[in-house]
Amino acid sequence: MHKASQKTLLYLANEDWAFIQHRLPMARAARAAGFDVHVATNISDHADAIRAEGFTLHPIVLKRGSRSPIGALASVNAIRIIEQRIRPQMLHHSGLQCCVLGGFAALGLAIPQVNAMTGLGYTFTGKSARARMLRYIISAVLRLLLNRTNSTALVQNPDDQRTLEHVGIDPARIALIPGSGVDTDALPPLPEPDGPITVGFAGRLLTAKGIRALVGAHRILRVRGMDIRLRIAGDPDPANPDSVTLEEAQRWNDEPGITWLGHVNDITSLWRASHIAALPSHREGLPKSLLEAAACGRPLLATDAPGCREIAIHEQTGLLVPVEDPEALANAISELAASRDLRLRYGAAARQLVVEKMSAQAIGAAIVALYKEQLQHPR
Repeated sequence: MHKASQKTLLYLANEDWAFIQHRLPMARAARAAGFDVHVATNISDHADAIRAEGFTLHPIVLKRGSRSPIGALASVNAIRIIEQRIRPQMLHHSGLQCCVLGGFAALGLAIPQVNAMTGLGYTFTGKSARARMLRYIISAVLRLLLNRTNSTALVQNPDDQRTLEHVGIDPARIALIPGSGVDTDALPPLPEPDGPITVGFAGRLLTAKGIRALVGAHRILRVRGMDIRLRIAGDPDPANPDSVTLEEAQRWNDEPGITWLGHVNDITSLWRASHIAALPSHREGLPKSLLEAAACGRPLLATDAPGCREIAIHEQTGLLVPVEDPEALANAISELAASRDLRLRYGAAARQLVVEKMSAQAIGAAIVALYKEQLQHPR
């Protein structure tokens, strides 16, 4: 049980690695502010890292991409049991799935909760009939859960805020904090590498992340006779219907100039070997891969899409191109490849933006302020 002088804060995340990658700066700030931090999540291989932070870990079963009502009810019940046992004063649900499951688990409980809609994902980016049907259902569920007393919907960019308002979420119940925070001390500005111009990509291998468009742009540049290298860090995501197959990713290694690295533990190794950071995504919350690249002083190449344009500011921190436009991507890569001065100028501006507005310190202070506001004056 928590100490009497502390407020118990329960994070709900769908995967332990996702909590470590995306929620850790917030949780550390909450711990420093005096919260007793608990984490309920599906366990793969990051349990020791969570416990090493001094957080109390509660393993639960959450299956990303599952459409099973029985599985969902089991997860809701598991979350409810944890809440009844530790009696938290604050809940933080991370991601669409956890906002829904955690929201149902908290029905009838007068606990302030932050529902972090960290990018609206396949449900809101997909154009298939299935995606449209899911969007209709999820929108109705969100109206039910996010408009309740004590609930705050947390978004990372203005586009997602407008989307939630369009869905029917009360604007007074929406808060905006730009990203999850990155450690700008651990990610220092790096000098450019020697050798051919190299473009780095970090992220799940999804069509919606723009990876197929980026590979297409690389092929265009090779046809033009340009010796541009492409280094891809990330794995397929079998739980996502939008994912590249493992076989397709493996075949990229057979193409001249492309290296598929798989999962990379030390992200600085990717940006140390790259001149340009690219993420031509269809939609993001605020992409951590570009935040990390910006902290390392890399110029950014992204799409003019929600979440991306908040960090990749056109002709200031990098270049923006239309979604799913390999030709425009190729032209933008060519422009950056041709000018070292341009790359350095954009990279320095990207670093400054992250340090001033999107660092772990800035985001940590903002989330703690939101928690305290919710505890004192619920929305």
